[in-house]
Amino acid sequence: MRLRNAVLPFLLLPGASALFAADQLDTSIAKLRMGTLVIQAAAGAKVSVEQVRHEFWFGATLPTGVFTARTSPEDIAKFKEIFTSHFNAAVIEGAFKWHEMEPARGQVNYAVVDRMLAWADQQGIPVRGHCIFWGVPNRVQDWVKSLNDDELRLTMQQRARAIGARYRDRFAEYDLNNEMIHANYYEQRLGPEFIKQMALWVKDGDANAKLFVNDYDILTGKRLDDYVKHIRGLLDMGTPIAGIGVQGHLHGDTFDAAALQSALDELAKFNLPIRVTEFNFPGQRSKYYTGDRKAQLTPEEERAKADNLQQYFRICFAHPAVTGIMMWGFWEGANWIPQSSLYKRDWTPTPAAEAYRDLVMKQWWTRWTGAAGADGKVTLRAFYGRHRVTVNGKEILVDLRKTDGTKRVTVE
Repeated sequence: MRLRNAVLPFLLLPGASALFAADQLDTSIAKLRMGTLVIQAAAGAKVSVEQVRHEFWFGATLPTGVFTARTSPEDIAKFKEIFTSHFNAAVIEGAFKWHEMEPARGQVNYAVVDRMLAWADQQGIPVRGHCIFWGVPNRVQDWVKSLNDDELRLTMQQRARAIGARYRDRFAEYDLNNEMIHANYYEQRLGPEFIKQMALWVKDGDANAKLFVNDYDILTGKRLDDYVKHIRGLLDMGTPIAGIGVQGHLHGDTFDAAALQSALDELAKFNLPIRVTEFNFPGQRSKYYTGDRKAQLTPEEERAKADNLQQYFRICFAHPAVTGIMMWGFWEGANWIPQSSLYKRDWTPTPAAEAYRDLVMKQWWTRWTGAAGADGKVTLRAFYGRHRVTVNGKEILVDLRKTDGTKRVTVE
């Protein structure tokens, strides 16, 4: 299988050193994201291979409105249709956050999260639990702040254990305590060792829980050193951190590709999986967020948005430590930065939607048709993930995992 040439030329950004050319990134992608599929069949058998799903996470948010009565039935149906055809992983946008789940003490609303998980389970879509705690003070409920230290400790223990037990083995991973390098009310109240205790309480409820840190302004390079120091401190105290989340909204109308590459390289030294957890383009420092929130992109800006999205995704997909990219909204009807959407409010695709599909479902998608050789064997390079293998009309599903490298199947 030959990868198509990328759209973007060799790129230099202001203040940045020379970056990899697009074809160099494609070479890295082919090396890191593809394995070998060996199919044994009858000599001369007609064989086809069609990818069904990536192993790498290409995901997006599940917004509350789509799983409540706040969105029309027509839009709900369209949202779910687009989601399942474009994405293979999900993150709960708001309904799982403590201040939304329990705005008043003792009044816990699990219903929306339960509906999201039930739907995702039906689709075979893994879900991130975002987030168990969020220590930025304006995200901490007033009733929580009113507790004395002993009550606060007990209440957080109950929250952590209850989440772990109720959703045992349901969430693929969790953000433990969101945006700790920016503010951490709980640490200020109860001390730095308390973060480890929070993690251990979650694991009391679910021993298999995978707990991530998650923060912003890391991939821009602005808070990278702080994040490295923070993660090292958590690991040194024995906090069971399973992965590193890095939000992707803090760039502007463009992004610094050199800073993105450098940040990923630095974080990779921890030998933990990296998820780009919250991606928007244009981002939070763009004129569409800091200025006129209702401004529309010109056709030229839409094209630039598409090109930037492709480059950002290509850099991340080519990096060995990155395991997924989660879009923080893909439809204008449910996106905090509407201009960053793939689809307009009426579901018209933007050039960015076409660019996304071109990468994820064309350039990075296994499709092959041919015949088995005289020895009955077909050997081909394929992207890691699930594939439908058809031999003389007989179909089987085959999972080619990165841990496998090579997968051998026999279809008689």
